[in-house]
Amino acid sequence: MLVADSARAMQRRGLVEGPDFEVFQRRYFTPAEVAQHNVPEDLWVSYLGFVYDLTPLAVKYKGDLLLKPIVEVAGQDISHWFDRKTRDIRKHVDPLTGTLRYRTPQGRFLHVPPQLPRSDWANDFGKPWWQGVRYEVGRLSAKTRNIRIINTLTSQEHTLEVGAQESMWEILHRYLPYNAHAASYTWKYEGKKLNMDHTLEENGIRDEDEEFDHLNMDGTLYTPAILLYFNDDLTDL
Repeated sequence: MLVADSARAMQRRGLVEGPDFEVFQRRYFTPAEVAQHNVPEDLWVSYLGFVYDLTPLAVKYKGDLLLKPIVEVAGQDISHWFDRKTRDIRKHVDPLTGTLRYRTPQGRFLHVPPQLPRSDWANDFGKPWWQGVRYEVGRLSAKTRNIRIINTLTSQEHTLEVGAQESMWEILHRYLPYNAHAASYTWKYEGKKLNMDHTLEENGIRDEDEEFDHLNMDGTLYTPAILLYFNDDLTDL
């Protein structure tokens, strides 16, 4: 059974090694990617280094006024809502009740208790939406950089913004919309074959932004280029 499954996977992928991109999931997302999901029907936010897809929450509570503060920050980082030590919503002493309550200057939102007891407050939702990993889709890239990918077969060139912590496989996954057979190419930098399990930095492709800043030079004028060489073993992704 395992042999048959392996054979099917190899047939689907061609002759290259690496992950099965039909089920592959990236670990990192850039702030620019999060920003694209900025409507109630497609609502992402990031906080404390992670990215969350709150679309199911928005769909479930559609029309609820307590959803409004969340919709207003769709596609944004809301780490300032949280206490980094407790990973819970920031708290303060309520001047009206003298008790410790969640601090919500942007307005009370879903799963935050009302200031005073109310008969219409339903707390049967289990854990608040910001606790646990049910909406988590990945990590937020703390540092991003641009990279040029040049297909030596077609001479096509694309510039991608990628996370500095991403492996080359994850970068290849980003590149698939431009070249569905990207896994059938050998990826090289300055003549050296890249280790696809490693990051750009681990492959010797240094991030020189700080050096350019120190020299008061425009770092955007130099973007490292990765060259792709066709292996003649088309994958079927």
